[in-house]
Amino acid sequence: MAEALKNQFGPDVPQAIARMVKAVHPAFDVDAFLQDALQGYDALALMPRGQHIAHALQAHLPADFEQAAAILVASAEQPHGRDPGQSLASFLFLPHTQFVATYGLAHFEAAMQAQHALTQRFTAEFSIRPFLQAHPEATLARLRHWACDPSHHVRRLVSEGTRPRLPWAPRLRAFQKDPAPVLGLLKDDPELSVRRSVANNLNDIGKDHPDLLTQTAQRWLKGASENRQWIVGHALRSAVKRGEAGALKVLGFGQAAQLALRDVPIAPSTAVMGASVTLAFDLHNPHAHAQRVLVVFCVHYIKANGQPKPKVFKLKTVELAPGATVHLSKRLSLAEMSTRKHYPGTHRVDVLLNGEPHTLGQFELLPVAEYHIDSGLH
Repeated sequence: MAEALKNQFGPDVPQAIARMVKAVHPAFDVDAFLQDALQGYDALALMPRGQHIAHALQAHLPADFEQAAAILVASAEQPHGRDPGQSLASFLFLPHTQFVATYGLAHFEAAMQAQHALTQRFTAEFSIRPFLQAHPEATLARLRHWACDPSHHVRRLVSEGTRPRLPWAPRLRAFQKDPAPVLGLLKDDPELSVRRSVANNLNDIGKDHPDLLTQTAQRWLKGASENRQWIVGHALRSAVKRGEAGALKVLGFGQAAQLALRDVPIAPSTAVMGASVTLAFDLHNPHAHAQRVLVVFCVHYIKANGQPKPKVFKLKTVELAPGATVHLSKRLSLAEMSTRKHYPGTHRVDVLLNGEPHTLGQFELLPVAEYHIDSGLH
């Protein structure tokens, strides 16, 4: 099992922040701050730890928000001694952005300036969201201006901060109903991280507005550069996996595949948790014309309530000449993951050809102990 992310956000984080703040604000009471910051710290998860530190900062920085925010931004320039190779290295500045989000709503201009500076060290995608809710017009106007900022970190914030379904953050319900009109400003951004964010935002929008996703994709593909084509393809990935006809048509898979499935073993037919199964089949084109098909696997995983829930895995795009056959396979890991827990039961497997489902078969998943008994192992 992967190490909990909060373990990289230990007591050394408030200690580093204290040193950095003290360096630019000598009146800062380090001992009193650490006493508050570390009280109950171990019991908290990652994001609540950041909020807890933000509360402690508010108690020991000047009461005036503009002065306190200026101190925090200045302190970010100080050496911190944290290992830059850690996956959560930049999360050192999570409390700074949470401070702005919690205490800066009544100080719009100072808060915007602070987030502009902080997002270039750690993303302000979480802290910008309360401002989008409390000051939607002013915040969107600022984001439109930032869409042309020289810093790609700031430009990425424009897209990432307006994602309706941003992971680790409350959903922007108003934007789910009426998506923010900022993405078009960034569809040709030269920075990959910005383009990836734009694609993810559009992918989020498509979960609530599939027609809008399709319309936007069609519009963006007109005269599209290779980079913009990548954005569209990445934005359509979830819709393609869901088999949505509009998304498939945009990508050129609108016609039903007239193909034959052959030799479709699922091996082993009975598997144990932690092992794997291999899904395989031959795809044959019996017609006198070539066919282009998007192949997607769908596994109906059994959940804790005993009911199946489908999860799809894109396999590949196949060009089949007349009379041609191609062998396709996928190894499916049954190991426990942070994003998926396995439960015993019968798992049906389908393959989607241009969005149309075809049953491949099924496999039985057993707990380790039961597998050992059935196998005669002790």
